[in-house]
Amino acid sequence: MKVLSSLPTQDDPRLLVGSTHFDDAGVLAVSDELAIVQSTDFFPPVVDDPWWFGRIAAANALSDLYAMGAKPLSVLNLVVFNNDALPMEVLAEILKGGEDAVREAGAVTLGGHSVSDEGVKYGLAVTGTLRPGEQVTNAGARAGDRLYLTKALGTGCLTTAARKKKTTDEELDAAQRQMGRLNAAAADAMKAASVRAATDVTGFGLAGHAHEMALASGVDLVFSAAALPLLDGAERLMRKGFASGGAARTRAHLGASYVTASGVDEVLVQLAADSETSGGLLLSVPADDAARLEEALAARDVPVHAVGRVEAADGAPRVRLED
Repeated sequence: MKVLSSLPTQDDPRLLVGSTHFDDAGVLAVSDELAIVQSTDFFPPVVDDPWWFGRIAAANALSDLYAMGAKPLSVLNLVVFNNDALPMEVLAEILKGGEDAVREAGAVTLGGHSVSDEGVKYGLAVTGTLRPGEQVTNAGARAGDRLYLTKALGTGCLTTAARKKKTTDEELDAAQRQMGRLNAAAADAMKAASVRAATDVTGFGLAGHAHEMALASGVDLVFSAAALPLLDGAERLMRKGFASGGAARTRAHLGASYVTASGVDEVLVQLAADSETSGGLLLSVPADDAARLEEALAARDVPVHAVGRVEAADGAPRVRLED
């Protein structure tokens, strides 16, 4: 944030969404009827299986478009690979997994860029389209709205534990499948139900991305800790200390001033702060339209998790977890 705040302010009427509110993607008007939506994301493997890693990384990058209400159009592969240490067949499987997600999204892979270096990283630069003015940002939440989350929490905890062989096969498989699932159906439901604000839950965890929404919207986001959906094994493993490094970073960055959790089990606070990979959409919808959103999600086989509400901020916007 400090780095971005030091850059010159962009003053271009074509720029509909920039970096001001740390939204999921940038939006640029091309004409009165067309805007392009762009984002990028890549990271090291979160699971051992190269095909699943590719699928998950691609789904994670595409999620930025879905959170804005955009339709994916094209992608570019971004690859860091140590071909001296690993067989090229591993890279081929990563790319196959990514391409599987891209094709499901209806997008086209135009090419990409690779760097030979230590370690492995993979992701996408993504481009989508929408009609100007139809973008959904993280700045539209209003007091009285209801909050919904479309995927369970716990991927950071589970993948951290999996590296130490502490998960069951069933727990890891469920986490992989959730991370590999596109947010396309959730985004479609979002557009059908007058959702006012949205963001996807990724590296900063639910608490971090919720705080970005709270700050952009000038409101408090209040979550019921007991209502937060959790992947199988996540609570057990978090109690054993398998938080990802993201949990500590998010909590240190936000501090007690911006995230409060009086009386809430510390394990649930950790899970709310822990990093997620290809997490769900956090949606803020007017209370009068909540039933319509629930129906739209259920009709598209998207889990319906009502997790909280939006309140007027009493001072600086905050995220509050309640028992």
